[in-house]
Amino acid sequence: MDLSSPAFTDGGPIPSEYGYTEANVNPPLEIADTPTGAESFVLVVDDPDALEPAGRVWRHWLVWNLNPTRKRIPEDWSTGTATAVEGENDYGEVGYGGPNPPDGEHTYRFRLFALDTTLDLDVGATLDDLERVMEGHVLAEAGYEGTYG
Repeated sequence: MDLSSPAFTDGGPIPSEYGYTEANVNPPLEIADTPTGAESFVLVVDDPDALEPAGRVWRHWLVWNLNPTRKRIPEDWSTGTATAVEGENDYGEVGYGGPNPPDGEHTYRFRLFALDTTLDLDVGATLDDLERVMEGHVLAEAGYEGTYG
């Protein structure tokens, strides 16, 4: 499975408009080589560099029950419960919350998981809830990173 973005290169700078204090819209993402047997995707966007200033890995976007036939997540995408479900980010909001590093440049991880099931989680669930119900259902994982700051 492969995850990429036409907006920035893997490991490269994320354009400023995707930042929390800018347009705060998600960058476009592209998905390829979905594994056989996938019933849904989960997308997790986080900032592991926030551990030092925030005391934890900062969660920016949690999305689950994405259709595994999806090949693209467009910029400024709104899921709506018919197409996927979003969880609560560490800004205390449901949906995408862009990069906003408090202390210089941070690396942001975009992680896509292919699951052999769909998940029974309500809108606004946390990453802990999501990881608990994903356990034992991950068929494949793809990652992509960008920097911001």
